[in-house]
Amino acid sequence: MREFRDEQLLGAVLDHVDLSGSSWNRVDLTGSTMRSVDLSKVDLRNVALEQVRVRGAYLTGVEIWGEVEGLTVNGVDVGPLVEAELDRLHPERAALHPVDPDGYRAAWETLDGLWVGTVERARRLAESDPELLHESVEGEWSFVQTLRHLPFATSSWLSRAILGDPSPWHPLELPWDEMRPTPGVPQDRAARPTLDEVLELRRDRFERVRAYLADLTDERLAAMTDPVDGVGWPPAGESFPVRECLDTLLNEEWWHRQFAERDLAVLESRVAAGAGATTAEDGGGRHTGASPGGEERS
Repeated sequence: MREFRDEQLLGAVLDHVDLSGSSWNRVDLTGSTMRSVDLSKVDLRNVALEQVRVRGAYLTGVEIWGEVEGLTVNGVDVGPLVEAELDRLHPERAALHPVDPDGYRAAWETLDGLWVGTVERARRLAESDPELLHESVEGEWSFVQTLRHLPFATSSWLSRAILGDPSPWHPLELPWDEMRPTPGVPQDRAARPTLDEVLELRRDRFERVRAYLADLTDERLAAMTDPVDGVGWPPAGESFPVRECLDTLLNEEWWHRQFAERDLAVLESRVAAGAGATTAEDGGGRHTGASPGGEERS
């Protein structure tokens, strides 16, 4: 197997080249042209597709999770259609686009209520096997890792960006996988805290946001953050609208719950299938395994 690492291949021409089964990480294809390219069964994660033009495409069985804005399919901007359908499927989203301090406070309470059901669902799954909450589905974060990432987002965008703490992170907090190692910023993806340990950390960070929102005024909401010192995330020396920081937290909370709901449903189905197989082997006795349940959880 040939490996290319830390190389500059600007302007390279690949013609009639077989790259099937290859792995691309931190690859910059900005401005590239691709013709007669087979992308069947390709797994794309954390990709930027800005100002991309696709012509003569054949899309079937394609699944996309991400921010969809300005996506035109056969001349139709499907972004608003996707947003409208998400709002229909999830009426609580209407509360997650606040315009004033009271709206932000209400949005945070909405998220808190949603996560209560999600955690209850996770605990029921853990009753069959606690290790399931550390299990990755198709390379995504486990449930516990998701709960570790959300405090990182809060520490970064509230404690550091808004409140000015240069190093607010707890050792268990987890940044996104592609973040380059940064001095002082935890990045231990392999840590395996218990559900209760990570819930305690998450609750502390969640309550910090609630406390900040309790005193939020129109003036503060319209303000810019003071540039923060020290290495970390967001970068030192940058200033952001307070509203943008808070919107980031709302977005992180809602979407990561959706991702967790999606993946935990897969784990529940596995538990149910395993329990069903055991029942059959036992001669058709009453099902006593963990039930997947009908409600969603993150």
